[in-house]
Amino acid sequence: MVTIHKNERVDYLPNRALQIIQADDVFSFSIDAVLLAKFTYVPIQKGKMIDLCTGNGVIPFMLSTRSKATITGVEIQERLYDMAIRSNELNKRSDQIEFIHADINALPKEILGQQYDVVTCNPPYFEKKELSEQNVNPHLQIARHEIYCTLDDVVKTCAKLVRQKGKVALVHRPERLTDIFESMRKYRIEPKRIQFVQPKKNKEANIVLVEGIKDGKPGVKCLPTIVVYEDEKTYTKEFRAIYYG
Repeated sequence: MVTIHKNERVDYLPNRALQIIQADDVFSFSIDAVLLAKFTYVPIQKGKMIDLCTGNGVIPFMLSTRSKATITGVEIQERLYDMAIRSNELNKRSDQIEFIHADINALPKEILGQQYDVVTCNPPYFEKKELSEQNVNPHLQIARHEIYCTLDDVVKTCAKLVRQKGKVALVHRPERLTDIFESMRKYRIEPKRIQFVQPKKNKEANIVLVEGIKDGKPGVKCLPTIVVYEDEKTYTKEFRAIYYG
């Protein structure tokens, strides 16, 4: 029997096949994480993948529906790590997925000693200097702001972990795209695929998905933009197919 603590709840992931433990006072998964899990190329039958800043484990769980590769999730916040562990038990995915409680800037030797086919990350979006005094919840501050890791830290760690010609996939804000490209090339990750996500057709993109290859050849493809909402409450047909498919 998996323990569900007070103020926690069990939600279904979009595919309805898996469940995840969540709570309102810590960072819950959003469409960003689901889109990243659907966007990145994955090995189908075998291989190794690792997800940094994994939170409560949503990306590893989503990836496990697309691949038989082993998947590791790394999370610095103990409470989110504990929720991921219990969600793993709930979904009976422990043979495929493991979670590590660690700082991505101080990973254990058993992780640093491996090479992964795919490295994914949904990192904190906002620089530490943008930290608002209005948000005093430390769990949300850590998830949203670069308190424990910067964007450059994330890309540097991804480059250490990914094998030669392996893939690194990130989700972020479009205003940080130049920073993403600069860091990727600094650490020999060549950007290869990007895709923007707009909340509505007439709105600016507020999400960008980027995938690079370790020591890949220059040349980037820009995929068709994803539009999320038809109106205030209705998802577009295209987004529904990606999100629930």
